[in-house]
Formats: sequence, C-alpha cells, structure tokens
Amino acid sequence: MADKGDPAMAVLGWSSSWICRREDGKLTVASPCVQRTLIDCVNVALLVAYVFALVAACVRRQHTGRRSGGQRRQWELVVVSVCCVAAAAGYVVTGFQDATDIAGMAPYFVRGLVWIALAASLHVQPTRIARAVAVLWWALFSLLITAYNVELLFGGHRLDIAEAVVWPVNFLLLLCALGSLLQWRHGHQDTSADDNGLSEPLIDQDKTVHTSELYRSGLFSQLAFSWLNPLLRLGRSKALDLADIPLITGEDGARHASQKFAEAWSRHVNEKGRHRSRGSNSLALVLFKCFLGEIALTGFYALMRTLSIAVAPLLLFSFVWYSNQEERDLRTGLLLVGCLLLMKLVESLSQRHWFFDSRRTGMRIRSALMAVIFQKQLNLSSQGRKNHSTGEIVNYIAVDAYRLGDSISWLHMGWSCPLQLAFSVATLFWALQLGALPGLVPLIIFGFLNVPFAKILQGYQAKFMVAQDERLRSTSEILNSMKIIKLQSWEDKFRHVIESLRDAEFKWLRETQMKKAYGAVMYWMSPTVVSAVMYTATAIIGIVPLNASTLFTVLATLRVMAEPVRFLPEILTMMIQYKVSLDRIEKFLLEDEIREEDVRKVPSDESGIRVQVQDGNFSWSATGANLSLRNVNLSISRGEKVAVCGPVGSGKSSLLHALLGEIPRVSGSVEVFGSVAYVSQNSWIQSGTVRDNILFGKPFNKELYDKAIKACALDKDMENFDHGDLTEIGQRGLNMSGGQKQRIQLARAVYNDADVYLLDDPFSAVDAHTAADCVMTALAEKTVVLVTHQVEFLTETDRILVMEGGQVSQQGKYEELLESGTAFEKLVSAHQSSITELDTTSSQQNKVQGIQVSDDNIMPSGLHATRQASDIEVSAKGPSAAFQLTEEEEKGIGDLGWKPYKDYIEVSKGMFQLSGMCISQVLFTCFQIMSTYWLAIAVQTDNVSAALLVGAYSGLSIFSCCFAYFRSLFAATLGLKASKEFFGGLMDSVFKAPMSFFDSTPVGRILTRASSDLSILDFDIPYSMAFVTTGSIEVVTTILVMGTVTWQVLVVAIPVAITMVYVQRYYVSSARELVRINGTTKAPVMNYASESILGVVTIRAFSETERFIRNNMQLIDTDATLFFHTVAAQEWVLIRVEALQSLTILTSALFLILVPPGVISPGFAGLCLSYALTLTSAQVFLTRFYSYLENYIISVERIKQYMHLPPEPPAIIPEHRPPTSWPQEGRIDLQDLKIRYRPNAPLVLKGITCTFAAGNKIGVVGRTGSGKSTLISSLFRLVDPAGGRILIDKLDICSIGLKDLRTKLSIIPQEPTLFRGTVRNNLDPLGLHSDQEIWEALEKCQLKTAISSTPALLDTVVSDDGDNWSVGQRQLFCLGRVLLRRNKILVLDEATASIDSATDAILQKVIRQQFSSCTVITIAHRVPTVTDSDRVMVLSYGKLLEYETPVKLLEDKQSAFAKLVAEYWANTKRNST
Repeated sequence: MADKGDPAMAVLGWSSSWICRREDGKLTVASPCVQRTLIDCVNVALLVAYVFALVAACVRRQHTGRRSGGQRRQWELVVVSVCCVAAAAGYVVTGFQDATDIAGMAPYFVRGLVWIALAASLHVQPTRIARAVAVLWWALFSLLITAYNVELLFGGHRLDIAEAVVWPVNFLLLLCALGSLLQWRHGHQDTSADDNGLSEPLIDQDKTVHTSELYRSGLFSQLAFSWLNPLLRLGRSKALDLADIPLITGEDGARHASQKFAEAWSRHVNEKGRHRSRGSNSLALVLFKCFLGEIALTGFYALMRTLSIAVAPLLLFSFVWYSNQEERDLRTGLLLVGCLLLMKLVESLSQRHWFFDSRRTGMRIRSALMAVIFQKQLNLSSQGRKNHSTGEIVNYIAVDAYRLGDSISWLHMGWSCPLQLAFSVATLFWALQLGALPGLVPLIIFGFLNVPFAKILQGYQAKFMVAQDERLRSTSEILNSMKIIKLQSWEDKFRHVIESLRDAEFKWLRETQMKKAYGAVMYWMSPTVVSAVMYTATAIIGIVPLNASTLFTVLATLRVMAEPVRFLPEILTMMIQYKVSLDRIEKFLLEDEIREEDVRKVPSDESGIRVQVQDGNFSWSATGANLSLRNVNLSISRGEKVAVCGPVGSGKSSLLHALLGEIPRVSGSVEVFGSVAYVSQNSWIQSGTVRDNILFGKPFNKELYDKAIKACALDKDMENFDHGDLTEIGQRGLNMSGGQKQRIQLARAVYNDADVYLLDDPFSAVDAHTAADCVMTALAEKTVVLVTHQVEFLTETDRILVMEGGQVSQQGKYEELLESGTAFEKLVSAHQSSITELDTTSSQQNKVQGIQVSDDNIMPSGLHATRQASDIEVSAKGPSAAFQLTEEEEKGIGDLGWKPYKDYIEVSKGMFQLSGMCISQVLFTCFQIMSTYWLAIAVQTDNVSAALLVGAYSGLSIFSCCFAYFRSLFAATLGLKASKEFFGGLMDSVFKAPMSFFDSTPVGRILTRASSDLSILDFDIPYSMAFVTTGSIEVVTTILVMGTVTWQVLVVAIPVAITMVYVQRYYVSSARELVRINGTTKAPVMNYASESILGVVTIRAFSETERFIRNNMQLIDTDATLFFHTVAAQEWVLIRVEALQSLTILTSALFLILVPPGVISPGFAGLCLSYALTLTSAQVFLTRFYSYLENYIISVERIKQYMHLPPEPPAIIPEHRPPTSWPQEGRIDLQDLKIRYRPNAPLVLKGITCTFAAGNKIGVVGRTGSGKSTLISSLFRLVDPAGGRILIDKLDICSIGLKDLRTKLSIIPQEPTLFRGTVRNNLDPLGLHSDQEIWEALEKCQLKTAISSTPALLDTVVSDDGDNWSVGQRQLFCLGRVLLRRNKILVLDEATASIDSATDAILQKVIRQQFSSCTVITIAHRVPTVTDSDRVMVLSYGKLLEYETPVKLLEDKQSAFAKLVAEYWANTKRNST
C-alpha cells in the first residue's frame, strides 16, 4: 500500500507470499514481490543442481576431496555454516509468527530449507562439479539479494526484518565464494608448479622449504592479511634476518613468470617478423597478455573501491537530509549508519587488495623482465654488446625493470581516476542539475592544461634518464679502474668528470621538481574554481536551493574529485616513465643474438678431426664490412697442439673468438667436435671461493681437482691462503695477483676435462714451468689451440699458425717456418735478440744450460726450501687470517628513531625549507577549514546573499592554494639541496677512500648507493616528507573539526589515535628490517649481472649459461620475497588503521543520528560528515607515506655509511711539500720495510732492507705470491708500511702528500686500463701536453701507424675498457702515458706480459733509450726482461732472498735466481730442439 505522505518517507508493505498482487491490477518485474519470488526460484534451481551433483558423485563413487586451508579455514566455514543455520531458523520462526495460512508459510519454509542446504554445501563438495555449483550458488544468491535490498532502500522502502537480519550472512557467503576461488587459484598454481617441477629449489637446498603462510591461509586470514602475523610477531621480538623470511613459490617465482613471458615474447617477435610491423609498445602488449588474469582481478578491486568512494557524497546527502527532519525514524538513521559501515568495509578491503595484488603482479612482471634481460645479455651478439654497455644493461635491471614493478597500480589508477571523476560529475548534476554545467568548463580547461604540463615533464624525465645512464656508466667504469686512477693520482680529474655528469643530470632533476611545485597550484585550484562556478550558476539559475545538503554534497563530491585531480598528472608522469623504461627494455630485447649456426657444435666422436674451418670470413661489424678475419682454412686433429702467433693486433684472439662463435661468420663454415674449454687473455674470476671458480658448476671430483690444482701450480698458493681453496675472492679477483688469477682460470679449464682447449695467451702472467707443465702434461691428450707471444713455446707444438693482418699468412712446424723466412723469422729473431742480452752480460749461459742438462730437479722446491714452517701466511696480495676479503654488507639494525631524519636535514642544511613547508601546510589547511566553516555558518544565516556566500568561500579557498604552492616549492628545494649535498659527500668520501676499501667492497654496493638509493633521495624523500606533513596536519584538523560539532567523538578518537600509534610502531619494527634486508638483496642481483656480462664469452664457451640463469633466478626470488613481504606488511597495517579510524567515523555518525532534532544544525552536520568521510583516506594517505618515508629514509642511512669512510692520507701536506725538482736522482732506500693489509693480519713483506741506486735498472723476480706487487703498492703508498721506511732521495715518502708522491712516479700496470673516450684523453687525461708531444710519444711506443691510419686521428674512439684495442695495444698506450710524464722513477709491473717478442724487444729498447738516466724497477716473468738489469732482487714469501748483480747471481749455481733462469732455459732448450 502506498503511503500518501512525504514521498521520501514512502513505505511499501508487501506480502512475503509468492501470490503477488497490486491494487491497480498492474504487475511488473520491478515489483519487489516478483523480484523476491524470482530469487527464490533461482535458489531452488541451484539447490536442485547441487543435489544432482551429489547424486552423480555417489553413483560414480567419486570423491576428489576439497583442498582445505587447514584448521583455520575449517573453523571459518563452521562459523559461516552456523550463521546459515541461524538464518534458516529465523525464517521458520518468522513464518510461524507472520503467516496465516499454508500459502503464506511456504516461502519461509523454502527459504529455511535453502539456508540449511547452503550450510551443508559449505562442507560437502565431493567433486569439482559440486564445488563449482556451490560456489556459483553462494556468489549469485548473495549478489542478487544485495541488489534487491539496495534497490528497496533507494526506492524509499523498508526491509522486512528477516531480510535485514539475514543480509550480513549473504555477505559472509560471498566472501566464502571469493575465498574458494582464491584457494582454487593457489591450489591450481601449486599443482602446476609441481607438474612443471617448478617447486624444486633452484640450487641444491634442503627439500623442506619454509614457504609463505599465504599459500596455506583461509579466506578471512587473506582478507585481513592475518597470515603475516607470525612474521610480524617475530619481528617485534627480534631484529629479522634473511633466514626468518618465508619464501615465495609457484606463480610468484621468477622461473614461472619468466618462462610465461619468454614464450609470449618469442611468439610476438615471430609474428611481428612475419607481418613486418613496426608498432611500438610491443613489450607492454605482451606483458598485458601474459598477466591478463591478475590484471583483471586487480581491476575488479579498483572498480569496487571506485564505486564505494562514489557513493560517499550520496550518503552525506542522506545524513544531512535526515538531520533536517523534525520527526525522525531511528531505524532509517541506523540503516544509514549501517550503509556507512558497509561502504567503509568495501572501500577498505577493495583498496587494500587492489594495492597488494597490483604490487604482487608487478613483482612477477619485474622478476620476469629481470630474468629475461639477464638471459638476453648472455646471448647478446658482439654488435649488441657494443650498443649496450655493462652499466646500461645493469641499469635496465636495476632501474627500468624495478620501476615497472609498480606499474599495475598506476595502470588501474589511469582508468579508475577518470571513472571516479565521471561519477563525481554525475553526482554534481544530480545535486545541482543545470547549475553543474558551467562548472564543467573550468574542469575541462584544467584537464587540458595537464596535457602540455605532462609532456614537459616527459621531456625532462627522458633527458634526466639519459643523463643518469651516462653518469652511472662513467661511475661504474671509474670505480672498476680505481687502482690505476690512484696510482696515477687522477682522482681529482675523474671526480670532476662524474660531478660534471651529475650537474647535467641535476639540471633536469631541478626542472622536474620545480614544475611539480607549479602543478600543485593547478591541482588544488581546480576543485575550488569548479565549485565556485557551480555555486554561482546554481544561485543564478535558482532551480536548486543552496541549502546545507546541496552545498555539502557538492563539497564532499569535490573532495572525492580532489584525489583523481591530485593524481592524474602524477599518473601521466608515471605512465611516461613506464613508457621510457618499456622502450629501453624493448630495444634491448630486440637486439641480435649470437647465431648458434655460426659454429656447428658436434658431440665428441672417435673421428680424428676436432676443429674444421673452411673458407672462413668473419667480421665484428653487423653489416659484414671490414672483415676481421679473411680466408681462414684450418683443420685440427685430435690431440694436436696448435700455436697461433703474430704481431699485436694481427687477429690472433679474433681467431679463437671465431671458433667460439663470438664473431659473426660472413661466409664459410666452422665445425667444433666435442666440448670446449676457453681461457681468456684477461682473466675473468667470479666473486666466490677459489674452489667455486675452479669447479665452475661441475660436481666435485677430488682426483681431477687435485690434478688440476697441481698442474696449474696452485697447490702452494692453497697452502698459503688462510682458508685454503675456500678463500673468498673479491669482485673481479681484486685480492689475487695477476698470476694467481690466470692460474685459477687455467685450473678451471683443466678441471673441466674438455676435448678442445682454446687458450688466449694465458701464460703471459705465469711462470715458465707452470705453462709447460699445464699444456704439456695435464693437456697432453687434448686438442689445444694456444695464442701466444712467447716464442719459447712454439717448438713444443705440432703446428704453428702465423697471423698477419687478419689472415693466416703461414702455417707449419717450427723448423719449416723458420726456413721459409718472412714474418715468422722476424718474431723469432726478435726473441733471439732478447735472449742474447743474457750472453752479453756474462758467459754464464752455457754453464746454466749445463746445469739444466744434468739437473732434473729444478722445480720450484729449490725456492720453497727456504720457507720456514712458522712462515705460513697469506698470498702476497690477499688479506688475512680470520678475515675473508669481501666484507658482509653493513646494514643498520633496530630503530634508529629520528637520527636518519636529523641527518637528512643537517646534511642538506634544510631546516628553513622544512619549517617553511610545515608552516605553509598549516596555513593552507587553516584557510581550507575557514572556507568550509564559512559555508556551514552562512547557510543558516538568512541575511547572507548567494554572492557573498560563494565569493567569500572562493576567495578563502583560492588564497589557500598559494600556500599549497609554497609547500611544494619548499619540499622541492629541500630535496634538491639534499641531493646535491649527499652526492657531493658520497663522491668526496669514495674518492678519498683507501685502496683497501675497493678491494673489500664489491663495486655493485657502491653503485647501488649511487643509483637506486640516490634516485630515492632525488625523487621520493622530499615529496614523501611533504605528504607526511600534509597527512598529519589533515588528520589532526579533521578530528578537531569533527570534535567541534560532536565533541563526544574525541572520547573515541583519542584512544583510537593511541592504538594506531601502537599498531604502527608494531608494524615498523618488522617493516624497517624487511626494507633493510631488501636493500642488501638487491645489490647481489646487480653484481651477478655485471660480473656475468664481463665473463659472457667464458660462460658461453663452457656452456654454463643455464646454470647462470638458474642462479640469477634464485637471487631474483630472494629479492622478490623481501619485496613481497614488505608490501604485504604495509597493507597489514593500513587495513588495521582504516578499521580503527572507521570507529571514529561511526561514532560521529551515530551521535549525529542519536542527538535530538535541532541540537546540531544541518550546516554543521554536513560540515562534520564531509570531513568524517575523508578521515580514513587522509589516515591511509598519512600511514602509507609515513611507511614509505620510513623505508625511503633507509637510503639516507645507506648513503651516509659511505659518506664517512676512513680516508687515505692527504693528497697534499702544505707544510711538507717536496721541492718541484724532487726526485733529482731517483735513489730508493727500503729500511726494514714491513707491510700488512689489515691491522691484525700477518705481515706480507717481512722486513726488507736494500737500496736501489739512482739511475739503476732493478729487476724484481719471485714466484707468484712472493710479494712483488705488494712492494709496488707500498712504493705508491696504496698501503702504508706497518714498520720501517721508504726513502726516495733521502725523503721519507710517508711525510709528504699522496699526490706529491704519485705524480713523481710512473707505472705501467699489470693490467692495462683504458677509459671510454678518445686516444687523446686516454694518453693525457689531465690535458697537460700538446698534440705534438702526444704524437711523439705514440711514435716511440709503436702506435703512431695504427692511429694515423684512422680518420679521427687523436680523436679516435676508445670504447668501454678499451675493448676495441688488443691487450698488447692497450699496454702500449700505458707506455705512451709514461713517456709523456718523464718521471725519474719508472715501475714496470709485469708490463710486457701481453706483447709479442718483437714488440717487446722494441719496447725494451725504447725504455733503455728514453729512461737511461731513470731508476727503472721491472717485475717480470720473462727472465730476459731482467737479465740486463743492474741489480736483481729475488723475493720469496715476503722476504728478500737475494739482491745482487745478475752476473754474480748466475755464477752461484745454488742461487734462487740461477735456478729460475735455469728453469726458463730448460723450456727454451726443449723448444729449440
């Protein structure tokens, strides 16, 4: 019966009977009675389907069992089923009470039966079909009844009491349906993981892996994130470490995600190739297809959250309307409070799971991309490696893939924010009707203004990233070459290079941050201008009265609009960043890969041939122009030893690369039979133990291992390493000498037990006996291709290839080639001339050879006999005893309180900016409150005109926007100051750090601080600080405003605030440790990637790419596990904080409903609720950014760790500067020199006393690990003496500054280092010399011809690490640097190791001529290099064995030097015969 009263209060009574009738005789589907009957019909149909499924299961005797989530899950189902039974009982009781006949009771009994069946269906699901029917039934029934009830309420009707009581149980059923779907998904995931073997640990681990509680949790536990409770409880009781964190598995793992993506990507690339399409955004499209299910689910959550927020202004309207009623129905008021509670519940759950699942999906995308990028770089072609430097590839992983981890939540914000805006506009039209129309004009104008603004930001962002790439590439190169930079005293120059690159980057950073401050005004002004225009238009049109309900509904709607308006420009910026990152990764993934078909690899067979090349033409360039190798025809038989020789740059290494398939084959064919082992010219050693490097993924075989160790003369080193073969090797083998690194490489190859060995001049840095022993003994039955500059090996080989200009000019046996003359004769004669130097010094040669013939025992034992048992100590370069070299990465533990914030403000000197930011925010909020208070007061005052009402409101609001600008401006300025100061401090500290810091710290750790940590400092911290300030002030003022209307709310608000502080502290104690650990799990991923890029040729040669990919995935999963739990913990705290603040809102709403009419005016009721509805979003905003800030501030802590490193001694000591002419003579006195690498480590040099006379040529010899390199380090003060002194021209070198010392010494280092740039700035980085002087130096060091033939001359490009020059040419560059400096003291640290004998002879001649009056200290493995010295120094295990002229030492047949020379001649004589 329709009530004739107020239509808003119309109440329709209807019968619960299925016999529906109306007085007017018309019956429609819109009738509540018809709709309820239809729902009953659907329920009965589904009940019948469920019963059929049970009968079918009984007949077939099927029972698949339900995958239960354990006891907790069962307990939850029991609770829901009890509620269902209670609902059934309720219906039956109501039926008996209300119905007058059987027809009236029937619906109640049917509904009771349905609820009983629903209770049973929660537990009885014998088959998948039964389960599917049950889940469909729960979901469909709940959604239909909810839609039915909502329609009734919005139609102004009241609910039947039974329906109102049962409605919450429907929600429980809906949650059960959702939980079952989630559990089915997890179960399916785990099953597929098991089927694919994906649950197997990646590297041998204990089979009982501790996985995340999420995979075993029930519905309510998942909804409330309670599965995280055990971890947070543990984190509260102690500082968490990596072992405490449960692992992620199945679809969350890197393997599953990367396989899924790789398959989709290869399909897409193949299709793209077929259709020749060039469309961009391919990567985004493939990712979208791959993760469509996850993206759709998060989209559903985003939609639910958007809808729940859109309802808020309508609820406010209802509350204001209700408070305006003189006669109120309390049930209506309580229903409004119930709706408010429901809205908050939906909003909270949907938002939390939207964010969590978005980040979880983002994590999968990130893991997939990181794994695929790593995989790609292992297969990258030579041209691809030129296009993407090591630094850039690491950046794709560290910056681009990481950034895309957040892309899903921003993607959904991209459509949900406009949708939210659309709902808001619809609400405005509903409230204001035509008055809302003029307000759309400024809204559209502001919308369009965002477009050019976003484009400007995009331009800045792209330029910033280019500049950042350039800086990181340069930083990486400089950190990797820090030893040579310190030896040459170039720190200031290279620091200036990095600072100038940072300045270029900083320019774009400043532009971006400042533009964001301008944007703040636009974002805050838009709702104000829109509302002012709408109010004015409404007042003029006069269709709708400007009363409290209208004004505050509009105000609440505009507050709902504020979020999308605030975020839309941010969304555009993020989308731009993602586009840039996607484009960069896509470009990399589309690079050419190594062509497997270039080399046909055939499994080992019994045939005689091992290597076959026919008409081979090879070119490093992709186009095939400029052939690097021409007309190569080669056939190598099983067991054959082939040497490859030729001048520097003739293509020897290129030949090996051609056999490995590293150089693209232009024509011809290459076949390799059997497995391959490769030893590179530049030793490549991984971080890890010595044993790991030798085994290289192979299982441990003691017999083979011992054989490899002995063959490569590593057994003695093992004895001297404190941890034996478990000694840790630093990054790039920093704590090993050149010889040790090469011997470890050789041992790796020998242990591999391959069929074919490709050795690229590996014996340059090892002793003669090691070389002979390794090739001739250990590899006696193997096929060996040996590139060498050492002519003494040539006679041992079965065949010699002579390379010249990229061609094999001659091949044959030693004698045949010698007779034929030409190129080979030149090489040998150069070697002979270097040998005859010894003859000119004395007539000892024949005697020594005599010793050789009779004495078989000239093995190293002669040298080692002098060692005392008590002298056991570490390798000459290594540190010691209880220490491993690479230190554990430092991370803070526990609550640091305000210290990092204090550091941030103090370092950036930003107290003024921080104060300005807080004051601006307070003023902004005050003016915003004043404007809304004005509305509340003016709307009840009769004599206030519409013009005054709107004008005052607009004036106050727009004036407040000025303070929003100042707040953002202060935040940007604070951030920029901090970025500048922290970067300056970090670089200052790192460049002044001693060499020991770089030896014990992987470069990745420093780079992480200079890249991702600095990026957080640049972009995230300043605005997070501003947002925390904004949020805190907003929450406090919101509660105060609510308190002024209903003071009783403070009774709840204060305990809620105290509880929230406790909950947040409880959360932060675990979250902080999670983020800290995450900070240490990211660096290993980057280190492993950069290390693998450097050794990619070795990895491919040994066919170890699969193992490296597996290890990388394990590192990615460890990192992802931390990320996953960090995100989950954040949502855990937010859902609890929202629940607590909802209590405050409900309290306020209840008081508004319960106070007598007229106590609170509609204006103030509207004001109170318009603020109350924003309270949870303001609290979440505050908690989220507070959590972010707590996590981000760890970057300040991490950067600060490296801002106060103990510095090395000062570069210049003003009061102790040496004369400009020092050293005039070049005399060096070593007085009881003792060196140790760390305070408690054993001595490496043990009291050496001797004098290097001025102008003398001193040769320093000794086996690897004897202390030769340490002696050089002490001369350059890379390590200061622990005792004794070094005097140069009677001046103690420790009394002067490092720069004054190092600029007066010259060195040609053990490993030649070139920097990316040009020939000119590699020879003369400081720009001190003219072009004429540089050309003269190039002529003397035999490089003039090579460089003058290039079009760019001195501006010829030098690529990363000088890769476009051979190792020999790089060594000659180092000689060129020395020739330009013309110092009195020159050190050659195994400098001629990579040069052929002809070049070596010329080089020695140049040094003799150019440095005739200088003191020259030479460390060399080749005896002829030191036999013409004035004095020879023989070291053994840190002690000085002999120091005398070569002639005298050779006369004493028992001298250590005589034995070394004898050993050398043994090989040479064996070769010449």
